[in-house]
Amino acid sequence: MTNEPRTSYRDSGVDIDAKMGAILSSRQAIESTWGPGVVGSFGGFGGLFKMPSGLDDPILCSSADGVGTKIHVAIQIGRHDTVGQCLTNHCVNDILVQGAKPLFLLDYIAVGKMDKSVIQQVISGFAKACRESGCALIGGETAEMPGTYKAGDYDLAATIVGVVERKHLLPRPGVAPGDVLIGLRSSGLHTNGYSLARKVLFDVAKFGPHDRPAELGGVTVADALLAVHRSYAGLLHPMLPSGRIKAMAHITGGGFPDNVPRVLPEGVHAVIDAASWEVPAIFQLIRDRGNVDPAECYRVMNMGMGMVLVTSPADADRVLAELAAAGETGMRKIGRLEAGARGCSVRFPI
Repeated sequence: MTNEPRTSYRDSGVDIDAKMGAILSSRQAIESTWGPGVVGSFGGFGGLFKMPSGLDDPILCSSADGVGTKIHVAIQIGRHDTVGQCLTNHCVNDILVQGAKPLFLLDYIAVGKMDKSVIQQVISGFAKACRESGCALIGGETAEMPGTYKAGDYDLAATIVGVVERKHLLPRPGVAPGDVLIGLRSSGLHTNGYSLARKVLFDVAKFGPHDRPAELGGVTVADALLAVHRSYAGLLHPMLPSGRIKAMAHITGGGFPDNVPRVLPEGVHAVIDAASWEVPAIFQLIRDRGNVDPAECYRVMNMGMGMVLVTSPADADRVLAELAAAGETGMRKIGRLEAGARGCSVRFPI
């Protein structure tokens, strides 16, 4: 032993007590998402979940994602309760398009310096969206990483696991030329295109997060950008057993050209009619203030349509009627499938 000062983990920037305090303070929110499928208790090394009963041939469906640079807007204005909701709903939608219902979610939060209030807000968002989706938040990781992240910075990721009966897997056989594409409105940018949006709105147009451009009708830039990523699960799951929806595409990174072809067979090409819906104000603002090429907009952002359904021409009006009966107001026919190379084209008014 020497008389030299001792060095601790806290001296290096990591406070284990702060981390454990932040996690324990969120225990009630986490356990509020637990249903009968959760096995075990809070704080285990792994989350345990039993397979639901009554399934004939269950298939597990999983997905992992992050919230992207939307998180910088949350940090910029100190509002952290929405990004966890956004990420959960994004993951729920990603497995929804294969017909799966969520079972549980694992979150990952990495920070530069542990802040109990921020962690509580983020986890409250995860828990809120999980409760709404019937999804258990059963585990994850919270890591303090000085040197990798600056104090005040953090990042999020999540992994979701769901289940679907093999006979109900999407896309269904029979997706073919002539089928109709139905779009469902988005709540905003969802969780994609934020690097472009921030570049245009903050660097080019010089807006502050609390500015209220006339184009947004009194809404602040931050409120428009932090609109929660919409979940389509509650609307669409009840409609899937009929078989009238052949396939679905979640419009995330890559927009229409990269996401719609993921559910198409070879020899089928999707054509999106850009004139078939009015683009919401936030997308118009980004496009116009940034002088962004229209093709770039539809490749980067959802432009107001966050989910695309594929249905036969004979079933399209029935599906629209069922959506309306369920309270949906932002749906419409936005295109069709044609014979051609597997892909997706967006056609603009001449």
